[in-house]
Amino acid sequence: MTEQIEAYLRGEMTEREKAEFEQLRAVDPLLDQQVVAHQTFIEQLKDYGNKHRLISDMNAIHETLDMRAIKEEVLPKSMIVRKLWDKYRMNAAVAASVALLAVFSTLFSTGYFSKRNALVSGYNALRREMSKEVDRKIQRSKKELMQNIKAHSMQGPVNPGEYSGTGFALTTSGYIVTNNHVIEGADSIYIQDNSGNSFKARKVYAQPQYDIAVLQIIDKNFSSLKSLPYTFKRSTADLGENVFTLGFPREDYVLGTGYVSSRTGYKGDTVQYQIDIPVNSGNSGSPLLDTKGNVLGVISGKENNVDGASFAVKSKYLIEALDEAPQEVKDDLILSNKNSLSGLSRKDQIKKIKDYVFMVKVY
Repeated sequence: MTEQIEAYLRGEMTEREKAEFEQLRAVDPLLDQQVVAHQTFIEQLKDYGNKHRLISDMNAIHETLDMRAIKEEVLPKSMIVRKLWDKYRMNAAVAASVALLAVFSTLFSTGYFSKRNALVSGYNALRREMSKEVDRKIQRSKKELMQNIKAHSMQGPVNPGEYSGTGFALTTSGYIVTNNHVIEGADSIYIQDNSGNSFKARKVYAQPQYDIAVLQIIDKNFSSLKSLPYTFKRSTADLGENVFTLGFPREDYVLGTGYVSSRTGYKGDTVQYQIDIPVNSGNSGSPLLDTKGNVLGVISGKENNVDGASFAVKSKYLIEALDEAPQEVKDDLILSNKNSLSGLSRKDQIKKIKDYVFMVKVY
């Protein structure tokens, strides 16, 4: 299987072999995980090799230069300097351009500008970055990595993903809602349930204007859920209304409680509520519920350096986004109109809800 994966990644398969392999990858989550892990592993090795090759080439060039002789010969003689400048200024300009391009490419690839913009704007989208954990796991040998994948085949992907967030069920058949910024740019998406089982999913619809994305679980091992215990509130919540959320800012559920502190969001955004609930990276996509078990919105972000200023997309706009989905998706998105949470204690409500709230892992 490793040889087939490498042939696929190197483009050595015929069109027919490639099509058959991609079809097998689409229906076999374990194979898909192996491909993603192997590709990441190879890219790390290439980056490592290129880095050391560049260092070696630069050292070899430096060893051929007699810096002292060059300084003695060039610096005192202004005419020679001018001639050298006239001769090599084009090369210097090209070198400087290449250096600037390399610097800005590095800054873009590491997310420097996006992070800086987030700090300047004061708004923090709450998807959880897991690249450091990925780097640590990729440092293991190829043999160890493949053995780990095999040993954990029933638990989903070994690699924890580039980013993670939260999602919750829209239907019993495997449709999940989360924030669009959680899954933006994803190559593969997995949904992890309350028992730690992971299922392959795909994006079927997104509404970036409201920061809403709908996922569908396409894993053959997924079984339909029981009837959803909550409903979706279409009217606007009252100021001061008690609310709570359940999400994954870490590898286990975390409960957050508070109240609606404003009926508008960041900088007066009417699509959002401002809520006084402590939320962290990974809470993006968590459901916001009232005491009766109605979904009021979807947690989406918080304001930097301001305690208790978190934001959630209102369920009204979630419903509007779903109404604008393609017809083949909308036909399957029949929201629950029965609420079995009303009248229960918070503890019992959470027991019922947790089977419908998932960790979203993005690769």
